Amino acid sequence: MTATIRRQSVSESSGHAELARNAGGLAHNARVWNYWLGGTDYHLVDREVGDQVTAMYPTIGEVARADRAFLGRAVRYLAGEAGIRQFLDIGTGLPTVDNTHEVAQRVAPQSRIVYVDNDPIVLAHARDLLTSSAEGATDYVDADAHDPDAILHAAARTLDFDRPVAVMMLGILNFIPDTDDAKAIVDRLLEAVPAGSHLAMTHPTLELGGEANAAAMRFWNDNATPPIVARSKADMVRFFDRLEILEPGIVSCSRWRLDAGPADGSEGVAQYGVVGRKP
Repeated sequence: MTATIRRQSVSESSGHAELARNAGGLAHNARVWNYWLGGTDYHLVDREVGDQVTAMYPTIGEVARADRAFLGRAVRYLAGEAGIRQFLDIGTGLPTVDNTHEVAQRVAPQSRIVYVDNDPIVLAHARDLLTSSAEGATDYVDADAHDPDAILHAAARTLDFDRPVAVMMLGILNFIPDTDDAKAIVDRLLEAVPAGSHLAMTHPTLELGGEANAAAMRFWNDNATPPIVARSKADMVRFFDRLEILEPGIVSCSRWRLDAGPADGSEGVAQYGVVGRKP
């Protein structure tokens, strides 16, 4: 494709082999997540930790797949019914099938997407795999979610913050342990976007039948990076206190705007999914 792509990176010389040598003995979230999704971009330590977490919490693979499916449904809604043409995807992770730009640009080829991550593993793959339609644009920003001002400054090269933006924060705030800090980050991002913008979020929880995940999270925090925290529905409400929460509200990400209801009557995976609109 003839793409308009800009990449703001830390080092043009960081290759996959060097990343593997520097991986050390800890599993890494981006690679383990890729393993759970059925990808191939992981190391032996990632598979071992991923398998151990799965043994402790057998539905974790379902959580990963449900989170990915939520991304597709949310972006299709945002680019379609909501008419959003700009997406700020923070904590993108390793590129895989149906990335945000692919989903959005199938609906609206002129969509402009900025991906944000501060992981050199993700950066190396983003160079190779992120593309764009000819009508739209895709950018990759190397920045930390703890620094929303840096994210906004860099994203302004591609996005027009006078027009609505969909801020995507899927599975990222769980790596910011202090809820007040996480809330401040969300608030700063929302301050920068105009009315009509949206926030889409997923977050692991020990609710929705996820109590068994507590031990798995402790194991993860001892053997992988970055450490992770679960949050409650009440915490999620705090993140969206400035927004109009869209139907069906704060629910399992596997149940958000699912065309058919749950055949088994369950609450879905223990991962919240929610989309809100800035009035």
